[in-house]
Amino acid sequence: MRGIPTITKNLLIINVLMFLATWVFQMKGIELAEYLGLHFFMADDFRVYQLVTYMFMHGGFQHIFFNMFALWMFGVVVENTWGAKKFLFYYIVCGIGAGLVQELVQYSHFAIEGLAAYDSVNTPEGVLPMDQYLNLWNTVGASGAVYGILLAFGMLFPEQRIFIFPLPVPIKAKWFIMIYVAIELFSALGTRGDGVAHFAHLGGMLFGWMIIKYWDGKDGNYRNDRWTGSFFDKMKHDINSRRNRDVPEDNNTDRENNARKKENDEETDRILDKIKRSGYDSLTTEEKRRLFDNGQK
Repeated sequence: MRGIPTITKNLLIINVLMFLATWVFQMKGIELAEYLGLHFFMADDFRVYQLVTYMFMHGGFQHIFFNMFALWMFGVVVENTWGAKKFLFYYIVCGIGAGLVQELVQYSHFAIEGLAAYDSVNTPEGVLPMDQYLNLWNTVGASGAVYGILLAFGMLFPEQRIFIFPLPVPIKAKWFIMIYVAIELFSALGTRGDGVAHFAHLGGMLFGWMIIKYWDGKDGNYRNDRWTGSFFDKMKHDINSRRNRDVPEDNNTDRENNARKKENDEETDRILDKIKRSGYDSLTTEEKRRLFDNGQK
């Protein structure tokens, strides 16, 4: 897994290990998803920690494969751009946000169906007491957090062209994200009982959008308390600010250090402009390394 940044690599490893652990425990008659999956908050089996642990559980090979493929494909670029700490914070918050949205949707279903008035529910498996029925509402998967990463990629590199099966031609990232949002929204409103938490996917993207908009207005060039530049300009400022905090004040008067810092800043700006213009894949190995190193500071 050379070339994969720290957080993305560790997330891939943890998810795969948890998936293998699910198999091992199943052979012993223990369903890990019953303990670590996200239950409906009114169910007896709900625990607060499940808002985090559910992100590392998956319902099958296809489920984990596509989630991890997307995490690898887009997470590498986003983490290299933002740095490890920012990327991890974003990923976890998107995942928790997706879980909260899923809980809200389940509560809406609970209220609209008037389930509070019933002691039992008739299901294909037979009549179940209400507490057992509610415990069946269990959500697993990293999809909410991964969809947040997809959104971040689309906002960072809107003009980047990517190939998406089964489309025969590449499309720009911004259109890719819009298409995915439309598909998920249509699926959420038009289908029920397909076993996919579509609203959780949208929730991960919603929380991701809110985080990015918050970061976009938190630091940098302001006019009437709002950032006046583009998201890319904001990213340049963040990288340069992290680097400048590491320079001792005594060095600010040193011509040699100032010249070296200015040259480094200009090189970082050039790399980011190149990504914006031609995409991340256009960078050389050295340019990717420099951008990654600056993102860690």
